[in-house]
Amino acid sequence: MKEYFLKMKGGAKSPPGVGISEVMWSWLGSVTGIGILGYLSSAYFEPRDLTMIIGSFGASAVLVYAAIKSPLAQPRNLIGGHILSGLAGVFCYQIFGKVIWAAAALAVSLSIALMLATKTLHPPGGATALIAVIGGEQVHNLGFLYAIVPAGLGAFILLIVALLVNNLSKNRKYPEYWF
Repeated sequence: MKEYFLKMKGGAKSPPGVGISEVMWSWLGSVTGIGILGYLSSAYFEPRDLTMIIGSFGASAVLVYAAIKSPLAQPRNLIGGHILSGLAGVFCYQIFGKVIWAAAALAVSLSIALMLATKTLHPPGGATALIAVIGGEQVHNLGFLYAIVPAGLGAFILLIVALLVNNLSKNRKYPEYWF
């Protein structure tokens, strides 16, 4: 039992800090990517009862603009993780939606299983699945379209911005790999 609790002590050193240049490039990518999604959502999608911005894109922005070397931030993971999770969330809502807590638990868990099985693990995908369940009538009315718009298309726009901004600096390279 003591060994179990000793594991919680940790033991590795804290990661090093980053320089101001890295902070600025991450900020530029994030403000551009999320800004484009927000603008497109308000100007074009919301007037048509659609949306282009969901909460999980905030977490994706952290990965694709600030943790660009992480396997979780690579294009396959970003796009695949959001689309598969969107499909899982809609499926679980449609089957189990009368019991929201069960639909939510199953949606997130199914999305994790799908992402692991397809090598597309992207933690914000769990939120994409959850939003499909708890997102309200506007999201529910999208049905499986939710996996394409906003989940897939929004992730694709974040990717395009990540490719453009992350490679402006001579010290940054994105992506590490595509597949």
